[in-house]
Amino acid sequence: MGAIGPRQAELAQSHPLRHLNWWASAAGVLSAVAGVLTGELLAGVASPSLSPVSAVAGAVVDFAPPAAKEWAIQTFGTGDKAFLVTAIAVVLVALGAAAGLLELRRPGFGAALAALIGVVGVVAVATRSLVSALAVACAIAAGIVAAAMIHWLVRRLRTDALEPPPADGAAGWGLSRRRFVRALAGSAAVVALGAVVTAVVRGTSLAASAAREALRLPSPASSAPPIPPDAAVGVDGITPLVTPNRDFYRIDTALVVPSVDPGGWKLDVTGLVDEPVSITWQELVSQPLIERHVTIACVSNTVGGNLIGNARWLGWPVRELLARARPRAGADMVLSRSVDGFTAGTPLEILMDPSVDAMLAIGMNGEPLPAEHGFPVRMIVPGLYGFVSATKWITELKVTTFAADKAYWSTRGWSDHGPIKTASRIDAPRDGARVTAGTVTLGGVAWAQHRGISRVEVKVDNGDWLPARLGTGISRDTWYQWSATVQLSPGRHVATVRAMDGTGALQAEQVAPPPPDGATGYHSITIEAGA
Repeated sequence: MGAIGPRQAELAQSHPLRHLNWWASAAGVLSAVAGVLTGELLAGVASPSLSPVSAVAGAVVDFAPPAAKEWAIQTFGTGDKAFLVTAIAVVLVALGAAAGLLELRRPGFGAALAALIGVVGVVAVATRSLVSALAVACAIAAGIVAAAMIHWLVRRLRTDALEPPPADGAAGWGLSRRRFVRALAGSAAVVALGAVVTAVVRGTSLAASAAREALRLPSPASSAPPIPPDAAVGVDGITPLVTPNRDFYRIDTALVVPSVDPGGWKLDVTGLVDEPVSITWQELVSQPLIERHVTIACVSNTVGGNLIGNARWLGWPVRELLARARPRAGADMVLSRSVDGFTAGTPLEILMDPSVDAMLAIGMNGEPLPAEHGFPVRMIVPGLYGFVSATKWITELKVTTFAADKAYWSTRGWSDHGPIKTASRIDAPRDGARVTAGTVTLGGVAWAQHRGISRVEVKVDNGDWLPARLGTGISRDTWYQWSATVQLSPGRHVATVRAMDGTGALQAEQVAPPPPDGATGYHSITIEAGA
């Protein structure tokens, strides 16, 4: 919009633009939301696994300092992604409001600021491994819609506010404002409808959809051993031996769950091998599969934390596929790559060890992998933290060396090998619980994957360590339940637990944070015993 005339200037003096700030801000926010929804809606059709929002979130995760990532995980746990989405939404609202105000005062400048939505999206998309022309086009469309809408709405706002009053003396802006409000409300209704359509389209495309629903898992050639009858110690409030899929922790770098069609999936073995190999979904499920209970844990798990779970996994041993490729002498690492670009570096020696049931998992607790847990295929390696082993949505195994290649977290200050440390936790009673003084039963879990647990001990306050009753382990690759009976006098008490692994090594007492290779220390809770 160009310069205003004398009459408009006079009217502007009686209706200063600052009185329009809230309206301009609302128009800007609505325009920004419309732009983002446009990008997400188009991506739901043209680029399901990479949208502008997921690309921006992925870039934030990638370029954020390691300390910031660790703070988010420790503070929000499995809600870290919700926090990231909220933060992006706050920035989007602020950007939209600022663009609306700028467009009110400097027509064209606010629209240019709104177009940054598309620019940021394009830059973010370009950093993703799934980048494509369609994904870039979705980000560009988001910027165009945001810029065009804010220019139209704010121009309407200015025009209506500066319109000469009618001849009968009625308040001109009062009448004109109603026209602007109708335009704003109509736009909001369209945006709301777009949000519903976007949610439906994105939800349908990212649910691992019909392919997963129709899938029937093959029977394993080697079934998981039955759970021993005395594995559960029977304490109320204790973590179950097998974690239901809906309760299993999720920590990864994907804001939007990748949608991978098993029919088009393949896994390539590349790098330092004599014979590069590719395997399709049909080839994978036709192999003699194994079924095992394995407890996996996130390296970000704090002492007493819940970023750990035990499941019955179905898959094909990784060593069988690697054997086909024949790794060359000198190779010592396998760099596994996800469809979203995440990488993990796993020691080749462990993957080739016949005593380690490292697998390309396709099933979890009797059903196909949930989409958020890596459908159609992920890695499971007993004894290693997930950041060096548990790649979801896996597409490549590159045989290489630790000297030549670095994985995602290794470039961010974490260690290379990541063996899981012996740990134990008190689940019941909960920290801060009130109990009746006298005999009190404690219960919890302990783990030292691939070494097993040989002993668990508890103590109250500064008393002696007392042996706990240890449930029979499902296997040395899973956690163990334990229970102990203690005597508590009225008052406040501190209960502490420690474990010994199957080799006779005691859990580390020294307190250490998760970075760079896992937390250590004894877990303690405070209990209030009443008369």
